[in-house]
Amino acid sequence: MEDGPELGPGIRVTPQGAQVLNGGPDPAGALRDEVDDLVAAWHAQRPDLDVEPMQVLSRVSRLARHLDLARRASFASRGLETWEFDVLSALRRQGPPYQMTPGALIRATLVTSGTMTNRIDRLAEAGLVRRKPDPRDRRGVLVTLTDQGRATADDALADLLRRERELLASLGPDDRRTLAGLLRTLLAPFDALPPE
Repeated sequence: MEDGPELGPGIRVTPQGAQVLNGGPDPAGALRDEVDDLVAAWHAQRPDLDVEPMQVLSRVSRLARHLDLARRASFASRGLETWEFDVLSALRRQGPPYQMTPGALIRATLVTSGTMTNRIDRLAEAGLVRRKPDPRDRRGVLVTLTDQGRATADDALADLLRRERELLASLGPDDRRTLAGLLRTLLAPFDALPPE
């Protein structure tokens, strides 16, 4: 059986699985991760399929799990759930007076109106937000960040960014910009879709 395609820098599929080119440890020091093994195994078992998308999307999926763990740890260290930070940060990004309608919060956080009502109630009970009548709509309300809510959001964001920098530490500034651009290209068509 003939060797298969290269799976990455210096890595080729062989009948025995993924192998570093030139045999033995890669003299060029090419990085390998679990996705290389996963892709090689699938290619060996299903050579009729193009498994190349796994090279990117399996890594994106694994990175998303690491980011989720970092986010949860960051927020838990401040007594927050991820959803609480999502609502607080949506309000904080608005700038003074840090307020939004419940409908705008629903669109910003992609949840249902019932879920958002429950979340606002819980954040109000914790003293992080308050409801105020909307002067433009007699039946409407505005959800406003309290001083405690703003301080909580600011503190959680600073810690989250520290943890995110640690996740990206192996990339230089140019690589980060390149990666951000490539991910934007992949994500933009999904962001353009109407909400479900």
